[in-house]
Amino acid sequence: MATPPTPLDDTLRRVRRVLEPLARYHRFTLEGIENLPLTGPVLLCVHHSLATYDGFLIGGAIYDATGRLPRGLGDDRIFQIPRLADLARTIGLVPASPEAGEKLLREGHVLGVAPGGMWESLRPRDERFQSRWEGRKGFARLALRTGSPLVMAACPAADELYTVYRSRITDRVYRRMHWPVPIVRGIGPTVVPRPVKLTAYLSRPIFPPVYDPAHEDAQVDALHAEATARMAELLGRR
Repeated sequence: MATPPTPLDDTLRRVRRVLEPLARYHRFTLEGIENLPLTGPVLLCVHHSLATYDGFLIGGAIYDATGRLPRGLGDDRIFQIPRLADLARTIGLVPASPEAGEKLLREGHVLGVAPGGMWESLRPRDERFQSRWEGRKGFARLALRTGSPLVMAACPAADELYTVYRSRITDRVYRRMHWPVPIVRGIGPTVVPRPVKLTAYLSRPIFPPVYDPAHEDAQVDALHAEATARMAELLGRR
């Protein structure tokens, strides 16, 4: 007798109907899946492009290859929009907080985070293939305290889907209100993303040292520096 579908099964099917055309449009592939541990907690640190959906393509490819569905910490803005909030919760997103992240890791999940957040997604064209992780050390502290390996995930060509223009308005609105207001174009003068081939990469895992509360800040700094350097290596593969 067949097992009846769950709400998660139904939601994943709906999400796939959106992601599959995007994967075909961009001829999406994922390299380095062998670097993702198959059991236990993993902190998956994703580079945040303006398009954003490359991160979901990575998550879908991980699920298809390993059966592990990455959970995620979502921006608070997502959960202020009723229908979007319901969808986000169904596919495993929770409002971002250190406590929520720690709980998911201690339960043994793959936890997806974007350390640069929305600010990283707004990088102008002269900052393509770079990260904005300066001062963003919460993810390293979370990995250290939970003993979770970190795996970097990046799709460098996602920065070529759009041309993002440097703008004082974009910067001012984000700093004051945390809303994204980019000045951007895709194909021609439109916001249709360019049909760029997207190849995503997963790094080798970074295993944090044994947690030493007396030297926590130094351990966090070292882990952050190593993760940032590993991400820079991935972004250089273009």
